[in-house]
Amino acid sequence: MEEALQTARDRKVSKHKRGLDQEAPDVPRTKSPHIPPSPLSARPSFYQGSFPFYRLPSELGSFSLDEKRCYHNDARRLRYLSPPPGMDRGEASLGWDLMDGFEDRYVCRNEDDKEGLLHILTWVKENKGLLRGNGRSASDRPVDRDFVTWRGHLTKILCTPYETQEGWILAVTLFKGTLYISERETAVAYKKRKERTREQEKLMYSGYKFESYMCADSPDGSPCPSEVVNTNEGFCSVLLGRLASHSFLVSGEVDCKDSSSSNPSPPSCYVELKTSAQIRNSHQERSFHRCLPYLVIPPFLQPLYGE
Repeated sequence: MEEALQTARDRKVSKHKRGLDQEAPDVPRTKSPHIPPSPLSARPSFYQGSFPFYRLPSELGSFSLDEKRCYHNDARRLRYLSPPPGMDRGEASLGWDLMDGFEDRYVCRNEDDKEGLLHILTWVKENKGLLRGNGRSASDRPVDRDFVTWRGHLTKILCTPYETQEGWILAVTLFKGTLYISERETAVAYKKRKERTREQEKLMYSGYKFESYMCADSPDGSPCPSEVVNTNEGFCSVLLGRLASHSFLVSGEVDCKDSSSSNPSPPSCYVELKTSAQIRNSHQERSFHRCLPYLVIPPFLQPLYGE
């Protein structure tokens, strides 16, 4: 995999939208010859017809990221769904303070550290046996699939028809017949991130804090909301899937596992936790509707149960 990072050329595929596809100023430029971005066609005729064959992804493996963002080839950071009694029937009185710990028990991941596909490639390097066992034929390809990427990158592509405010840039590396897709931060996204207000930071924190009230470290354990919220930590599932003639290996972060699920096999037993502000006016309602594709599409790519 090191050879892939050193020898392959990057090609950028960008979504053009009112100048939103310019790279952030701190993104290092590639040394390969300049290749102009290729716009995606918006002609409706290209996308009419029946939906192509789609095979639900199956889990091939997983990995964990610890409090310092270090990789571990195991499930040590997998958490388990543990809601309060009666919550599924709307009978639980929560009274949760989603701002508790924001000032003194919050470790936020360094967003300036661009990891790209590092952790996926590390998993590939350490699990060659699993990949060979699932290969279609004998091959010298590190991954015998057409695409390797993060679930979030595919989500952005699929949400493009519904997105009117944010653009994206994807860098694609072709190595031994496999396309490795990573993301480049746009100038607009960089500016938005650097100018994030304290209220916006609190809103982001509240989602992570909600998870601390809902998740336990063991199947029979209880949540510990007094713990430090550290966004470096994570558990990621690695899956194989297919869309029409295109095969892919994709990885995505998982919030927790439902041990009581009727289908205990991953990825069906995994749960995605989401929070939303109470809708009080038409503006908030429009904002909620604009976010719906980002709630619906990830479970489609990586079968999850939503809470």
